[in-house]
Amino acid sequence: MLKPVAAIAALAMIAACGGSGADESTPPAATATPAAAPAATVTPVPAPVAVAPVEPGVEFASLPAPYNTADYARGKRTFKLCQSCHLTAEGAGNLVGPNLHGLFGREVGSLEGFAYSDALEDADFIWEPHHLDEWLTNPRAYLPGNRMSFAGVRKPEDRLGLIAYLMLETGYTPVSGDAPAGDAPQP
Repeated sequence: MLKPVAAIAALAMIAACGGSGADESTPPAATATPAAAPAATVTPVPAPVAVAPVEPGVEFASLPAPYNTADYARGKRTFKLCQSCHLTAEGAGNLVGPNLHGLFGREVGSLEGFAYSDALEDADFIWEPHHLDEWLTNPRAYLPGNRMSFAGVRKPEDRLGLIAYLMLETGYTPVSGDAPAGDAPQP
């Protein structure tokens, strides 16, 4: 009497583990069909919508060289490193860092209502694209004593895209002191 019970228990364990001893090339039983049915009704996930335009550089065409050749999507993506501390909209206020609207052509450390470090208040230059490129490379080395706790943007092409993006987003108008194309940073 124990032999039939043991045989049934062994078959139950084999079935539970997926093995039945039957030919593996035979199609699965009808019980597997319901599991496959949902897969057939699954709608494929659409590809993400591209942020960059079809024609690269169109957004930056009005900017001085080399910023007119920058990648908009790269600049927007790189700005994500900055957006927790900086806003770009006019009148949006300050966060941990000052609002960047109107940055280009503004004297360093001069935005009213923001408490700058002594290093920035004592600095004497106008924010222009080539200054921002040097700043973004390594803020602490560019202006020792500033409080910006940011390691910098290492890749030149990321800085180029970010500066071009900021030029668009912050109301840039050309400044007489902008670096000539030959002196501007190259990717």
